[in-house]
Amino acid sequence: MNRGILVAGAVSFYMSVGVREFPVRYAPTSSPRWSCTGVSGAAGHIARTLKTLGDHVRLCTVVGRDLIGAGITTELGRAGLLGPGIVESAESSSGVTLVTPDGRRMGFPNLAPVNRVAYPPDLFEAQARGADLLVLTNAKFVRDLVRPATRLGIPIAVDVHLIHDLGDEYNRPWLEAARIVFCSHERLSCPPEQWMAKMFRRYPRCQVVGVGLGERGAVLGMRDGLLVRAEAVTPREVVNTTGAGDALFATFLHVWRNTGDPVRALRAAVVHAGWKVGSRTPVTASLTCEELSRLGAAHTPHVVTGRWDLRTS
Repeated sequence: MNRGILVAGAVSFYMSVGVREFPVRYAPTSSPRWSCTGVSGAAGHIARTLKTLGDHVRLCTVVGRDLIGAGITTELGRAGLLGPGIVESAESSSGVTLVTPDGRRMGFPNLAPVNRVAYPPDLFEAQARGADLLVLTNAKFVRDLVRPATRLGIPIAVDVHLIHDLGDEYNRPWLEAARIVFCSHERLSCPPEQWMAKMFRRYPRCQVVGVGLGERGAVLGMRDGLLVRAEAVTPREVVNTTGAGDALFATFLHVWRNTGDPVRALRAAVVHAGWKVGSRTPVTASLTCEELSRLGAAHTPHVVTGRWDLRTS
């Protein structure tokens, strides 16, 4: 029986602004194509996606006692994510995302206010008690929680986002501890299949590696030799690709955790991520499990499965 998921990381207030092109040309003033606001951040998006899909989620994050923090708290309350794992700080994290007409995004996250916070390890362990999965984002304040989390014996999952080097010193604690690792293809130093094979050889705890491929979908490797590639689908016009990786990661975790089927999980993850990018604020546009199932039946991505030998890849 699934007992719940703990999600630890940053929740931020974001403004998304539609711009005409990259690079943005200088002008003293310029009217955006559109603008909107919402509560995001990796942990906020992942937690909200999992919650909407039907999981019991415990959120460990930091929210300021400022005006932005009041808005974040209100939104977390609406989403059913307020709880004892939320720690107060003087300021909240925030950010701006610029988005072009084809959905490409450029983010300006300001995480300094929460990066300075030392999250209480005893509170984290209390929130983790009884969970069957720990989603530890690579936010700075979470870094010191990874080692105590490992001692709890609960599977750990992380999305390290834009990573280049397997020996990345900042991300090393997560890579050493996690059973499930996702990342983006954008800065990988080698093709995704080679990256996954190297991950398995270097980090013995890791059992599952997923790589988001943007408009080409996603690829997944299992330590047992299963290789899965799912092509992207876009049920709606692409508007904003912000958070597509978070949606892919969270949806995969939900489906795999509930079915044990990595092929089905990656297929559903690609569908959900492809649907979310049709919104100006993807973090606020999440599907229920039933809605995702219907959407997947109408927009089924092409999936190819195979086997590989990690010793020769």
